Amino acid sequence: MSDARPRVLGSVVDQETRCIHYHTPLDVIAIKFACCQEFYPCHLCHAETADHDTEQWPIESRGEQAVLCGVCGRQLTVTEYLDTEACPACAAPFNPGCKLHTDFYFQT
Repeated sequence: MSDARPRVLGSVVDQETRCIHYHTPLDVIAIKFACCQEFYPCHLCHAETADHDTEQWPIESRGEQAVLCGVCGRQLTVTEYLDTEACPACAAPFNPGCKLHTDFYFQT
């Protein structure tokens, strides 16, 4: 893992990737969007600032590092993220409500 964190676009409000839409203590991930390969805190930030429509990560891309832990900077694969409730590197808990939005980001 590189020491440099990827750039996170959108309405980010703090160093742990919380945004104006989702900013509870558990909202500490950013997602790399398949359509542009850029990290955003959420689908609403992408919709507000990107100049294109969202595309889901295809099922065959589950090994792609597409989720960023905003606490420690670890990048998780889609599979790692979908199979956990906390960062495997720093144990920061992730918002369980994010699973309700899985289909915005990943084919299921």
